[in-house]
Amino acid sequence: MAPIAEDSGSKSNHGVQHHGHRLKNLLRPDGRRVHVAASPEEHTTLLKTLAELEPDGSFDICLHGSPEHLEAVREIHSHHEQKRDELRQTHADFYQEFESVHFQLEALANEMHYLTEQGVSLDANFSKFGYDAHLRTRELEPPASSMSRGSSVHGPRDWDAERRKGRSLKLWKRPVVRQYLHKGLIWRSSELQEVASFELFVDLLYVGIIAIIGDQAVEHPTGSGLLQFTIVFSIGWKIWSDLQIITSWLDDIIQRLSVMFVMACLIGFTLNIVEAFETTYTMMIAFYVTQRMFQSAYLLWISYLIPMIRGFMVAQVIIAVTGSAVWIAGIHVDYPARLAPIWIALLLDMVGQIVLIVVVRRAQRPRTGIGPMFRKWFEFHPSLNIEHKTERTNAFVTLVFGYSVIGLFYQNKAAYGINAFFGKAVLGLIQAFCFNWLYFEIDGWNIHTHAIRRHVLSSVIWITIHLPFIMSYVLAGASLSRLVVAHDCQDAEVEKLSGNSAVSSEEEIPRGLRWFYCAGLGAALLSMSVISYTHIHKKFDGQRVTKRSRLGLRVAVALTMICLPLAESLSSLQLISTSTGLVVLVLIFDLYGCTFVGESFVRDGRKCKYWADCPRKRRRALEEAMKSGGVVKVEELADDEKGYVPAP
Repeated sequence: MAPIAEDSGSKSNHGVQHHGHRLKNLLRPDGRRVHVAASPEEHTTLLKTLAELEPDGSFDICLHGSPEHLEAVREIHSHHEQKRDELRQTHADFYQEFESVHFQLEALANEMHYLTEQGVSLDANFSKFGYDAHLRTRELEPPASSMSRGSSVHGPRDWDAERRKGRSLKLWKRPVVRQYLHKGLIWRSSELQEVASFELFVDLLYVGIIAIIGDQAVEHPTGSGLLQFTIVFSIGWKIWSDLQIITSWLDDIIQRLSVMFVMACLIGFTLNIVEAFETTYTMMIAFYVTQRMFQSAYLLWISYLIPMIRGFMVAQVIIAVTGSAVWIAGIHVDYPARLAPIWIALLLDMVGQIVLIVVVRRAQRPRTGIGPMFRKWFEFHPSLNIEHKTERTNAFVTLVFGYSVIGLFYQNKAAYGINAFFGKAVLGLIQAFCFNWLYFEIDGWNIHTHAIRRHVLSSVIWITIHLPFIMSYVLAGASLSRLVVAHDCQDAEVEKLSGNSAVSSEEEIPRGLRWFYCAGLGAALLSMSVISYTHIHKKFDGQRVTKRSRLGLRVAVALTMICLPLAESLSSLQLISTSTGLVVLVLIFDLYGCTFVGESFVRDGRKCKYWADCPRKRRRALEEAMKSGGVVKVEELADDEKGYVPAP
């Protein structure tokens, strides 16, 4: 039997525990009450409150998941098992009947919990991202005022009362850690954290910014231009990543104002990109450092409000301040000597978070040589919400693919526009469509365990590899927009273009532009292979081609694309046609490899057949019914052992 659960202020020994709710109070066999605190803050609050209500100290308080909590549960469980055995021996008949009723009620309670929002959301999470035995959910209990009088938890809902249950907006509310790690377990809210509308607004702004960064890179397709593109893109990516951290903590008007301030810094950063390595480098870095210092102040504020994650927040502030100091020092150094502090600062900003995670994980392991004070400092630290992270990343990748398609647009001057320009634009569209198909439908399909949930190493790789993936694809997309309007092939006359399209058209493709386009596509396809490899996909018997073989072809095609600029005789049309053909080859091979050997790749020609075991007399009755066109009632036929003769 389960122990009795009660409210904190209740003095009765009888209470109600609804299925799916965590026990907050336990009653020992000797009558001593054990209060379970969900967090260290709640532990302190309960201790002060109960000390006033029960000055005799006839209570115990333990932290949820602690050894004391487990010991109390085991003690109470053994006590009730003993009482159950005594009832079984004393009242055997009544006990068996009660056990049968209890089993049916428990099965129905499990089914009702499965149909609720919390059960469905958690099961959907496991089915989409993979099961994790170290995942625990913290369920928020509804307030007493949320239930109308005369209704039960599982009873009919009073819709008139529901109409009067609106919630008011709050200018500020205390931040809550939606998910955190503690002693190897991930504690998270059972509700799904969806991507907010203002987050998509930020992504749209950022896609416009990376379009400016890409266009600036293809204006000077040289090694120096690629270096500057990598630096500026990495800084912009870091701003976007920091914004993800801010939006994952608070949900009030103050948070919206914080996001708006970071967006203002992002716009100021973008306005100084073009001449960054000439005259506006100081202003560009000033906006970036301002954003970093703002985030540091935000994290210090969070550490004050939520002491249990103070160590992790302070460590992040130290990393941000150290990197910002290096950025400021680089302002006072001339180019190209300035590259040294730039790469050091980028390394601190990009790798510092990973190093911090490694240190925290090592601190949580016993016997690692790390002092107890340091281990206690990182006992709690925030975790990554897998749904929010993947959905936000998928939305951003979709916008990047859409940006590459927008770059294909040009303007015609001639009345008849079916020419080489149109052909190259269509080929670029097919190329982007295939990349979208591969990323979402092939690599995102049939996942058994997502990379974030699989292991900390696969999680770090999955998060990190998206930077070179998006960076390479943006560079290839910006180069493709210049290749589409190039007039270096037949049926591509510059006189048929108008406006900026005619100005951007080139008769001879620069060698650097070829490398930007081909190497960008190859690096993007190679990064997609790594992303797919970090997941564990479901397998089935009879699969035509294994995952490793399909990824092997991707790597080979990616290396071929990277080497494609060596064929300098290829025109822009031939270059785009060849690269598009290689991408289509990868897509077809992946689609073919994911099919079943026993089925046709094009059409399943097998006919569907049914069979049944039917006695001779009943079969004869069925045949007579088919001949006469009568109606057969199967239930009557099954009850009649002598056969059933249907009426015509």
